[in-house]
Amino acid sequence: MKNTAFTKFHEELRAKMVPFAGYYMPVQYEGVNIEHQTVRNGVGVFDVSHMGEFWVKGPNALEFVQWVTSNDASKLYDGKVQYSCFPNEEGGIVDDLLVYRINEEIYLLVVNAANIEKDWVWCNKQNKMGAILYNASDEIAQLAIQGPKALEAMQKLTDIPILDMEYYTFKKLIFAGVRDVILSATGYTGSGGCEIYMANEDGPWIWKAVMEAGAEFGIKPIGLAARDTLRLEMGFCLYGNDINDATSPLEAGLGWITKFTDEKNFIHKDTLLVQKTEGVSRKLVGFEMIDRGIPRHGYEIVDDHSQLIGEVTSGTMGPAVKKAIGMGYVPKALAKEGSEIFIKIRDKALKAKVVKFPFYKPQ
Repeated sequence: MKNTAFTKFHEELRAKMVPFAGYYMPVQYEGVNIEHQTVRNGVGVFDVSHMGEFWVKGPNALEFVQWVTSNDASKLYDGKVQYSCFPNEEGGIVDDLLVYRINEEIYLLVVNAANIEKDWVWCNKQNKMGAILYNASDEIAQLAIQGPKALEAMQKLTDIPILDMEYYTFKKLIFAGVRDVILSATGYTGSGGCEIYMANEDGPWIWKAVMEAGAEFGIKPIGLAARDTLRLEMGFCLYGNDINDATSPLEAGLGWITKFTDEKNFIHKDTLLVQKTEGVSRKLVGFEMIDRGIPRHGYEIVDDHSQLIGEVTSGTMGPAVKKAIGMGYVPKALAKEGSEIFIKIRDKALKAKVVKFPFYKPQ
């Protein structure tokens, strides 16, 4: 197992540590519910250094990003971030990712921890245009500082204004005295905040500065378990659960990051264009339980005749919404809001209803 620049702090704080995507990571500190509410109401800090980072450089950088991702990277400008995915050759998803435009010849791709090696092989296989690719995943540390008080706390550590940053933009700045830190108004919690990227060697200094700056706002370290419940309350997809190599972005409700303009060509565009034109047979939906029970990944979804129609891809008791919620693929006919479906829990078919994302709506 690899350590991150912050492992010693997690151990000192007596976090419950587990192997995750090849790293030794904190799954929780005080408990999932407490940590979840800390982020919803104040500010929490996640170690997300296990994420992967690929640099794409050179005069053919944009051509490569356009070909390998589904979203339209030509719309990016310096300092803009874009959510996207790598489509595969069968219309599925290799991974979902963030694309950062540093300038017209430099892009940063941030990929999921469990997929770093797969994504790296995939990107090199697709690089027919000769872009310069560099895997910096082992050199970069990353913290996600999330919550409604996050930016106010982090403003103390830089002279550059960050309170009014637009969602999905970033700045390269001096942060806690460290040069060339990337601070982006992104995150996977739905409660605002930022993510910061730094060299591994700067990680311990920045961790201490972040915790000190956030002290007056009640900052706490947050584990991966609460990261999962937070993203689920927002209806955000988790790769390996809700999306994978066999799920289409259109089935997953990610049509908004799949662009079919004449100027934009990408891997297996034709297959996905057929899906867009003809429609898909199943859709990823959110649901909340009506009967008492907590849905979990892999549980069967059945119709009112007990016929198998899908399975739960993610499920939990939402700490902020205080409801049992989940996601799963169901036939298009049952994907409408209000549709009644049933979740098999301990051999009982328990009633649920399809609802719109997100489950959690900030006040």
